[in-house]
Amino acid sequence: MNRADDILDNISSRKSAGETFVLATVVRTVAATAAKAGAKAVILPDGSISQGWIGGGCARAAVLKAAKDALADGQSRLVSVAPEDVLEGQGHKAGDEQGGVRFAKNMCPSQGTMDIFVEPVLPRPQVVICGASPVAVAIADLAGRIGFAVTVCAPAAEQAAFAEVERRIEGFALPVDDVAHRYVVVSTQGRGDEAALLAALAVDVDYIAFVGSRKKAEALKAALAARGVAAACLAKLKAPAGLDLGAITPDEIAVSILAEIVAVRRGKARHS
Repeated sequence: MNRADDILDNISSRKSAGETFVLATVVRTVAATAAKAGAKAVILPDGSISQGWIGGGCARAAVLKAAKDALADGQSRLVSVAPEDVLEGQGHKAGDEQGGVRFAKNMCPSQGTMDIFVEPVLPRPQVVICGASPVAVAIADLAGRIGFAVTVCAPAAEQAAFAEVERRIEGFALPVDDVAHRYVVVSTQGRGDEAALLAALAVDVDYIAFVGSRKKAEALKAALAARGVAAACLAKLKAPAGLDLGAITPDEIAVSILAEIVAVRRGKARHS
């Protein structure tokens, strides 16, 4: 097995384990450089290089900075490392960004130019469903089709309502620590509403919604407030869940909720 196979296996195993890392790939070189086009490196969140090679100190600092930024915002970027005179000839200086390219100065004797593509590899976003109502089942089915990992939280007797999902939790005890973005939908249909909401509101998530009428949601908020849940925490609860599409059937309601989750994930949510 050659080194390329080794690093591809490393990438595959980390992705399968749901780990967060950055893949840096040299896409172009001009003149003499230590690394050549096609060279790759796996960069971990702590800034260490797990495996691979993208050149020496000439490019390392700029790439590690870009990797840190990529993990922070989830966006890929291209880093162009070149001698100062080359940058000046292009009308750039070290630290400039233009058209998705970040420019950095090569101070090594090689005086070559390298372009490195820096790509964050993040765990699949999760849709966490509390309850086993028809809407919950429809969400689980549709969410998996559009790229979400699905976690179902429901009593053991209700788990059979769901087909294949990535994770099953008996009851409503959501894990506190999870590196993936989580979008929680409580659709318990009167069977454990408060317990599910208490569990969901106790963890850090990107979105939490309750499937039910506005009147029922307000009553539940009042009950939770009486149990000591902070107003700021309750304010995060979206109820009724989903975008106003005029949805009626469980499948239609599931579409409206997932559309809202996608809007939140992509930063395009409209707050009423």
